[in-house]
Amino acid sequence: MRLRDLVRKEIAELAASRAFWLLLLIVGLLTGQSFITAMNAYAEASGIGGGPAALAQGLSPLDGILTPTLGAYDLAITLLLPFVVIRLIASEKSSDALKLMLQWPASIERQIAAKVIALIAAWVVSLAPFFIALAMWRSYGGHLHAPEVLNLIAGYTLRFLLTAAIAMAAASLMSGAANAAIVVLAFTIGTWALDFIATGRGGILQTLASFTPAATLRGFERGLLRVDVVLVMLILSIFGFSLAANWLHLGRTLKARIAGTAVLLILATLATMNVLMLVRTSFDVSENRRNSFSHADENTLAHITERLTITVFLASEDPRMMDFENNVLLKLRRSMPDVSVIYPLAGRSGLFENDARYGTIEYRLGTKSAMSRSTTEEIVLDSIYELAGVRAPARAASAYPGYPLAKKPNGATLVFYALWPAALGAVILSRRSRAARSAKTA
Repeated sequence: MRLRDLVRKEIAELAASRAFWLLLLIVGLLTGQSFITAMNAYAEASGIGGGPAALAQGLSPLDGILTPTLGAYDLAITLLLPFVVIRLIASEKSSDALKLMLQWPASIERQIAAKVIALIAAWVVSLAPFFIALAMWRSYGGHLHAPEVLNLIAGYTLRFLLTAAIAMAAASLMSGAANAAIVVLAFTIGTWALDFIATGRGGILQTLASFTPAATLRGFERGLLRVDVVLVMLILSIFGFSLAANWLHLGRTLKARIAGTAVLLILATLATMNVLMLVRTSFDVSENRRNSFSHADENTLAHITERLTITVFLASEDPRMMDFENNVLLKLRRSMPDVSVIYPLAGRSGLFENDARYGTIEYRLGTKSAMSRSTTEEIVLDSIYELAGVRAPARAASAYPGYPLAKKPNGATLVFYALWPAALGAVILSRRSRAARSAKTA
């Protein structure tokens, strides 16, 4: 049996699923709400109605429009997508159709591949509301930077694949759809907890937390493309789909399936560890280079080969910690070959901290060290240059112009709240009428 025929069969299964059409409906409504809210906020920041306009350089379509609009998909992927994916497996298991499918000339691996391809096609269809929002933004005169858009879509696509893989693996392992849904939900809540607990702790815990779905999306939303994140998410997705194929081999003994799971787990672990140890490449695709220092600073920092050790005496919930992590440490890790960060106050609250060093940041380069309380990028860089004995380079002002747009989202309410549901209803009615005519002909 050809893969194309299997894909057609899976697409037909999805098209017959009420969960899939409900997903499309809710995604359209959520996207519309997010886009309209983002447009109104962006227009106010741009000075619509004679109000004070924000600094133009601070008005970025990536932050103001793209991220909040596509952010609606995170909710859909987390809460709705698992039911669509689980249904593809659970319905076949509960109806014993899987036993017949295992007798087909196509292997179970090929059948899983067909399901994945069909799900990717469904994901592309579900992105229609987002592309409609982009078209409307452009029609209003809004600016788009193609690398930012593509990077953001890639991040959410990886998030989609990972969730689909987890849901498919859960459906293959658990006895019912409800049990599988609980497993997926437990996994999601667990990653949220890990992301929260690991903030400002450093070490292996923070490294693992940087690969949770929420943390990886934050990177893509900043316009940062990390190759290690992409590879780890792909490895975990392939592991989930392979695990599903392994446990859907009903003809194998339980011992054989457990052994297969162990082999898959070892392979996935080895591949992930190799990526974590060997891959450090990342690309700043944001138009305003928010994840990078100036080119002059990057060239200077790249020639400092000694290990830079930074000791941060701040609690994880301190706003200065967040600012230092996102605006300084992230850029330093990308610019310098060897940076180590220590968090002595990990797990402690700064509200009742009596340590005299609280609020300070120590920089150690070789045998030299310096202490500072500032988290400002320029002061941090000057401290590092002084320790390294190099002259600070001349820094040019940011060339990012910003893109204010003082316009309301006229027509968006009609498109997302009326035309989108109407279009879905028309497609469903058309499918039912064709099915009825086919049944009469037969």
